[in-house]
Amino acid sequence: MSRGLGDVYKRQALVLCTIDSTFRRNYFMSELKNQISQFIDTKAKVYQDISLAIHAKPEVSDFEYFASQTLSEQLKKEGFEIELPAAGHRTGFAATYKSNKPGPTVVFLAEYDALAGLGHGCGHNVFGATSSLAGAALKSVVDQIGGEVRVYGTPGEEGGQNGSAKGSFVKKGYLKDVDFALCVHPGSGPEDGLSTRNYACAPVDIEFLGKPAHAAGCPQDGINALDAQILTYAAIGVLRQQLTDRIRIHGVIVDGGTAPNVIPEYTKAKYYIRAADIDTLHELYEKVENIVKGSALQTGCTSSMKLYQNLVENMVLTPSLDAIYEKYITELGNTVKHVEDVVMPGSSDVGNISQVVPTIQPHISITDVQIAGHSQDMVNASCSQKAMDAIVKGAKALAFTALELFENPEELAKVKEDHTCCLLYTSPSPRDMRRS
Repeated sequence: MSRGLGDVYKRQALVLCTIDSTFRRNYFMSELKNQISQFIDTKAKVYQDISLAIHAKPEVSDFEYFASQTLSEQLKKEGFEIELPAAGHRTGFAATYKSNKPGPTVVFLAEYDALAGLGHGCGHNVFGATSSLAGAALKSVVDQIGGEVRVYGTPGEEGGQNGSAKGSFVKKGYLKDVDFALCVHPGSGPEDGLSTRNYACAPVDIEFLGKPAHAAGCPQDGINALDAQILTYAAIGVLRQQLTDRIRIHGVIVDGGTAPNVIPEYTKAKYYIRAADIDTLHELYEKVENIVKGSALQTGCTSSMKLYQNLVENMVLTPSLDAIYEKYITELGNTVKHVEDVVMPGSSDVGNISQVVPTIQPHISITDVQIAGHSQDMVNASCSQKAMDAIVKGAKALAFTALELFENPEELAKVKEDHTCCLLYTSPSPRDMRRS
């Protein structure tokens, strides 16, 4: 009898200890969240001013000198060690702060490139400032909990010269010891959104070299590089008849010759070859490559097809990580709209990161109404008061998300398991799989 009572008391003590441990952890989390929130409120204007300064001085891929320098200098003031340039990109940077206690490693991804001829029509001035502020805020408490905080400045998300830098960060090992990656992208409309899948993309140059000749006097002596380019364009159009709606190919001829009375010696086209997953993209790439070889064979030209920047991989979702972010952005007063799980049009090199670590890129609204991306309306919205407010809310939600995973090893393990499962899953709907 006494032994039975003893077992009961032991079980009760264990329950009380568990309750006490949970209470203490929740109380500590609440205190740390308050510290992060106060830090962000105090520093908000600094990062908002940086965002506006980057907006006023738009720079395209591989030329974001002002943006990368300004953000990295501010992070250096916050106590981060700075590597600039980084990952083979002259406007890329890696900001790192490691506490004296062991713990997870998180990277906040910062973008800051603009669109050629338009400016910040994708809101990357907001993006970069938000991730940097989130990283600085988490760094302000990480000595209390242990772990490492990084901010990676990743140039050229829009593509272009030495573009899609996140691919280089992956290839050069910057993610090999990272546990998870966070960022939030500006969006439009009355509601926010969670991470979405997108297309993998191979940005390629297709070039043909022929032989010039007088087009009227001796056309038989020429080898027409424009003919080869037009045959390629037409053949890709025919190929589309046998492609699914999970594939996109589109391009332009950027050099078609110099004069109508000269057989074109050289031509060049730029194409985006896109597919919903990286394996399909590799298969599609080979088909287009064979078209190029066939056009060269038909016309007698020599040909070249090659990537002109990093390959962009498709986004692997980690729904459990999105759910943590959603909890915090909702706490901050934003509404999140859930959409059907489809492959969204477009590509982003955040996909390269998501292929190796759990990653999210939700959207935070900077307008009250829906507007087109890559537009003058979005340029205007990216320096609005709502955009500045989004920097604060986005930074808090990202920092709180990281804090929860730093403080809850079991939750981090679940996120990693979720990512592995979604990475291996090949059907169209990983979210449905996770709900089953």
